[in-house]
Amino acid sequence: MEKLMITGGRPLQGTVSISGAKNSAIALIPAAILAESEVILDNLPLLSDVAVYSEILEELGAKVAWEGSQMKIDPSSIKSIPMPNGPVKKLRASYYMMGAMLGRFKEAIIGLPGGCNFEPRPIDQHIKGFEALGATVTNEHGAIHLHAKELRGTKIYLDVSSVGATINIMLAAARAKGATTIENAAKEPEIIDVATLLNSMGAIIKGAGTETIRIEGVSEMHGCRHSIIPDRIQAGTYMIAAAATRGNVLIDNVIPKHMEALTAKMQEMGIGIEEYDESIRVLGAPSYGHVDVKALVYPGFPTDLQSPMTSLLTQAQGVSVLSDFVYSNRFKHVPELVRMGAKIRVEGRSAIIEGGQLNAAKVKAADLRAGAALVIAGLTVSEGVTEVAGVEYIDRGYDHLVSNLRLLGADVWRQTE
Repeated sequence: MEKLMITGGRPLQGTVSISGAKNSAIALIPAAILAESEVILDNLPLLSDVAVYSEILEELGAKVAWEGSQMKIDPSSIKSIPMPNGPVKKLRASYYMMGAMLGRFKEAIIGLPGGCNFEPRPIDQHIKGFEALGATVTNEHGAIHLHAKELRGTKIYLDVSSVGATINIMLAAARAKGATTIENAAKEPEIIDVATLLNSMGAIIKGAGTETIRIEGVSEMHGCRHSIIPDRIQAGTYMIAAAATRGNVLIDNVIPKHMEALTAKMQEMGIGIEEYDESIRVLGAPSYGHVDVKALVYPGFPTDLQSPMTSLLTQAQGVSVLSDFVYSNRFKHVPELVRMGAKIRVEGRSAIIEGGQLNAAKVKAADLRAGAALVIAGLTVSEGVTEVAGVEYIDRGYDHLVSNLRLLGADVWRQTE
């Protein structure tokens, strides 16, 4: 078992460059299935989820080549084969295979997804969209079976503004007959990124980034080259870590507009923020004020930064309230922070956080972002060594985490037991 070991108390200093967005990559890779020729993805994050997707595509018959942060995918020889088990069970976003395979082959058998287990995330809105497009969908022995004689464009209203459902319906509708309209669509930057790739492949998609997306189906799609947007959650995590350690860090290769909800709250706390064209500098301060934070769908405060933000709020004076209106039970990091001396209590969808000093302890990540929260907490501890187990979760969302933190002056290392 691997652990992250952290000797904290050192302000982070220097520059860190952000890699491509995980939440884009896990949708862009299956989107390549829709093409008939090679798709090249640049600025790809080197994550365990990406490696699993490479394995899935090769199992289907695609040719996949890696070179640094670039992936070349030749989907011309892909075949429609059932995938009820195997690699698809390893990651949450394997559900994007449903939309991609349905779009290209009008059929798919995909095992129900795995990944982080902080809260059940039903795929009912995905299925609603597929059925509206003309597919028959059944759940047989833990695998989703999809089949359609043909897919026809239609109007789809999402009961919940779901990123996954919005992207999955886009994938299937891109090669349906006629026009599809998605109402109450999610507006996250990653959706715009996927739509940009699909349009470069020959799709006709308008309105991505708004609540209404219109898709004109096409019969064929071709390869292209696409550079993935920077990871706003990774960027936010380093911003929070810089502030929590009272450091001075330049976060490079970011889109500042994507960070507005976080920067506003950090400035409200008294943290210095300097924005440039493609970078943000975070300047720590001796003391921070308490704030109330509400995690909402984009452009609100990201739910994926709720856990790391909890650790930062333990460093603020007074009592802060952090509420999550996206997921109701995303507080599995709280008991571990309490083990480190944090004064936090959870009431429904909210965590009430009283600022105070944290102590080194042995803790375990229950999911990806909880892991990031525990690492940040460990960086603030001035005495002792914090041990963070559950590294496999952290590796799903942060490439080069240890080397990046060490470049910023942190005393962090991996240890195998």
